[in-house]
Amino acid sequence: MPERGHGSWYFHCSAPNLLGRPERIRRGGFPSQTAARQAKDDCLADSAARRTGDGWIIERWLRHWLDTRTRIRPITRLHYTPDVELVLIPYLGSYRLSELDGSLLRATFATIAGTPNAKGQPQSASALNHLRTTLRAALNLAVRDGLIDCNPARHIEITGYRRPHAQVWTDGRVEQWKLTGEHPSVAVWTAKQLSAFLLRVVDDSLFAFWWLAALRGLRRGELCGLRWAAVDLDRGLLIVERNRTTAGYQIVEGDPKTAAGRRAVALDKHSVAILREHRRRQLEHRDRRHAAGKTWTDSGYVFTGKTGTPINPNYATTRFRILTSRAGLPPVRLHDLRHGAASLAHEAGADLKTLQDLLGHSSIVVTADTYTSVLPASQRRCADATARPGPGRRPAHPPTDQGQGREEPAHRPRRKTSDSAGPPPQTSTQAQVTTPPPNPPSHPVTTPTSHPPSTPGSQSKGPEPRFRSSDP
Repeated sequence: MPERGHGSWYFHCSAPNLLGRPERIRRGGFPSQTAARQAKDDCLADSAARRTGDGWIIERWLRHWLDTRTRIRPITRLHYTPDVELVLIPYLGSYRLSELDGSLLRATFATIAGTPNAKGQPQSASALNHLRTTLRAALNLAVRDGLIDCNPARHIEITGYRRPHAQVWTDGRVEQWKLTGEHPSVAVWTAKQLSAFLLRVVDDSLFAFWWLAALRGLRRGELCGLRWAAVDLDRGLLIVERNRTTAGYQIVEGDPKTAAGRRAVALDKHSVAILREHRRRQLEHRDRRHAAGKTWTDSGYVFTGKTGTPINPNYATTRFRILTSRAGLPPVRLHDLRHGAASLAHEAGADLKTLQDLLGHSSIVVTADTYTSVLPASQRRCADATARPGPGRRPAHPPTDQGQGREEPAHRPRRKTSDSAGPPPQTSTQAQVTTPPPNPPSHPVTTPTSHPPSTPGSQSKGPEPRFRSSDP
């Protein structure tokens, strides 16, 4: 049809979009009717192709995938975007979805592995695995939309990648760290090292923060988002219902990381006493600011800065690193306190299901594979229990040369005969098999003795400790 007053032709039609819904299309500016008809046919053909892998190039699809993922967390989007814009689009952007296969992706990833990263270092296996995860997530959507039959990213193999597991700071590892500076990527303090840290930071204004992270296994974001309304000190209960974290330089607060992350955490009497003391000092600080005519924001958060606003999660990370260095302890990440909390609870006798509920995991497999690093004391008890003779077992001894025939197994009792020589054995009032002594208790993590008198078990008779100001 001719455009009035312009002498050109246009067309309009209706075609299904990617979701199968009808979509009106109108185009104009064609010099002749034939050109307009041809453009209409091309548009309908392109609309049909868009519903197949031939109609999508990888660059367009990756950006479409990012734009439509509105329910992912901001931190997840922040990690996906560099993979898409800086690596996947430059290396795969010109290919069509239908052209992707295992051999092409393996060759592409081999090329990427041979290039240096942003710091001029070789690409790590962890970075390549994260890149594969991003591509696989994007192609999974293409499979669900029916654009391709299967996900070719499943056929990519990353050489040398192993998921890191927490390693305990044994004496040998500590000595090696002091000599070479090398340390595991994921490390866990022993109970003795954790006690030393808590004793060192008892006067810190975030002592309750470190205590809950180390002994109750709360995440950094869960602690930063914790409000007093979710804490019931009378019942010894804490409800995790908010998560406050960062995406780059932006602070993001929302629901917990997973649906299972919304949970109730039981508090022992020491944790309750520490939180009561933390609350008392917070209110005293508020009153001092009001008396001095300074502003105070009643934000309702448990862990706040000097003006009452919630602390920045990055500040907690930086503060923990500084305190660890001052204490002279081997380095661990703030998140590694969570690994240690699971290990301590596991050593104390908690089963995997209890640990899963405590840590807020959606799957017990995650708990078993990642967060149950067995501490040396547990390993020693296991070894001792395995080697210790139990009921009905006698220690093995080398055979003698006296007599002929095979030696009778130790577990098979000798048969009593009626014609045996000598007087009958006397009846003893004591049991013939003694129960092995109980296992020695593991090294407990106790409340520091210099804690305020409100903490049970405190034996300090000196003046009440003064919390040093470390607010951001």
